[in-house]
Amino acid sequence: MTLKRFLFPTYADSSAAYSVLLLALRVLFGVLFLSHGYDKLMAHATMAPLFADPFGMGSTISFWMVVFAEVVCSFAVILGILQRLAVIPMIVAMCVAFFVVHGGDPFALREPSFIYLMVFLLLLFTGPGRLSFDAVIGNEIFSDRDA
Repeated sequence: MTLKRFLFPTYADSSAAYSVLLLALRVLFGVLFLSHGYDKLMAHATMAPLFADPFGMGSTISFWMVVFAEVVCSFAVILGILQRLAVIPMIVAMCVAFFVVHGGDPFALREPSFIYLMVFLLLLFTGPGRLSFDAVIGNEIFSDRDA
């Protein structure tokens, strides 16, 4: 499988129901994740200096990396633009939240990050579906070639 094929799948053989399901999953979890980023963005002056710094890069840098994952990457996932690349920062953010930042907390407090992590891993492996910009680009790139 080439990198172009991985990033821009065509989904020629997938059913409409499968693509609608992936669209619903992308939009639902993208909007939910975006809401977390929006809240952080609106409170950045107070949150950034106090944000968790699990890798010693500084609270402000850690804060803006998470905001990038929650805002910019969420928009990319919702629209299906370079979705497989966009979910990677989201997966990293949820791994850090689940295993590091909330690692010692009871599972009930870690559960939201676990759910997001599982959905984003699913989206990484399935791709965005036919109803995405990635599929449109993939169809354009591979329309003149063999699949």
